[in-house]
Amino acid sequence: MSARQQQMGRPGGARFAQFKLVLLGESAVGKSSLVLRFVKDQFDDYRESTIGAAFLTQTIALDDTTTVKFEIWDTAGQERYKSLAPMYYRNANCAVVVYDITQAASLDKAKAWVKELQRQANENIIIALAGNKLDLVTEEPDKRAVSTADAEQYAQEAGLLFFETSAKTAENVKELFTAIAKKLPIEQATQRGMRGAPRAGVDLRPEASGTQAGQGCQC
Repeated sequence: MSARQQQMGRPGGARFAQFKLVLLGESAVGKSSLVLRFVKDQFDDYRESTIGAAFLTQTIALDDTTTVKFEIWDTAGQERYKSLAPMYYRNANCAVVVYDITQAASLDKAKAWVKELQRQANENIIIALAGNKLDLVTEEPDKRAVSTADAEQYAQEAGLLFFETSAKTAENVKELFTAIAKKLPIEQATQRGMRGAPRAGVDLRPEASGTQAGQGCQC
């Protein structure tokens, strides 16, 4: 059922729209942990690396009449999967690019993903930059390798939403996805139906076939 059909079946002018969201970033920055916290409000200290990508969904009620459904592709961060990323961010309405605030190199990788999205993805894509593992620097400030001010300045210059998050404590996780939802063209989606809904997933494991939902990468 399309977003338009679902919206039309709701009472009193309620609006419902679904959007494709992709997560990108280096391995072990906590992409899957962020999604797990957002979708199931759970956190696992030890998670296996994602193979290819995992697919999840979650809805957000922005107010009494507006509901946004995210169809989420959580991509693997290992370098060997990088060339496959375009099949996941193609036609995406929004993206979360994640880095680890205790690893400066992960921000460099995040910046490279942002450039790639801005060059090759949907020209209207909403991009959020998430500095994850805030809990680590709360406990031990000396672990911070990327200052909030530097990352925020970069995000402003690149036109990105910006949050520092902790998948472990849930700090700013819901706020991150809510901010993205508020930036999306909900009115257009409910009027026209979503054109950017994700296609069936592609299993990237050579020994299997069909839609694949791998386990999340390390937190």
